[in-house]
Amino acid sequence: MNKPRLWYGYDPMCSWCWAFRPALAELEAALAALDVQLTPILGGLAPDSDQPMAEAMAQHLQQIWRHIQGQLGTEFNFAFWQDCQPRRSTYPACRAALLARDQGLEAQMTLAIQKAYYLEAKNPSDTEVLAALAAALGMDKGAFIGALDSEATRQRLLAEIAKARHLGISGFPSLILESHGVFTPIAVDHRAAGPMLAAIRQQL
Repeated sequence: MNKPRLWYGYDPMCSWCWAFRPALAELEAALAALDVQLTPILGGLAPDSDQPMAEAMAQHLQQIWRHIQGQLGTEFNFAFWQDCQPRRSTYPACRAALLARDQGLEAQMTLAIQKAYYLEAKNPSDTEVLAALAAALGMDKGAFIGALDSEATRQRLLAEIAKARHLGISGFPSLILESHGVFTPIAVDHRAAGPMLAAIRQQL
């Protein structure tokens, strides 16, 4: 029988996912004792776009950053909004995470994207930023660039997004427990793993 699986719906450029990192790490460490497998699945916040982000959206996202920072103490570098040309485009970062998954580096790539975006004021919507992160992880830069925007990788991401929607994932971060053929949403707690673990134990 397949062991229980906790699906983690995320986007590398989701600010709430960045805020969720500490609690997620605590949760993942505790799941081993429950023999539950944490499985990331990319949800895709925003499709590819070469257009500059609308000012209203930029202001909205900055407000979200400030809200998260005030609520949880999560660190953000607001220089991003002056130093970069923001675009509402997270699919490239999602495809980068998929390519890293093939080499067992999805978690490392996701963290690298998050640090670049939220701490170093770099734009992970840009291919050159993602390629530099891939190279720093030891991935072949040329092969990475060739695959990042390939039709095969694009279709693979769309299929993963469709699967996430089928699981019931529409916002990020999301947790869905799959156990005995039943899929149960687990309420995300950004502060601590305890409430999430209690909910998971209740379903097992």
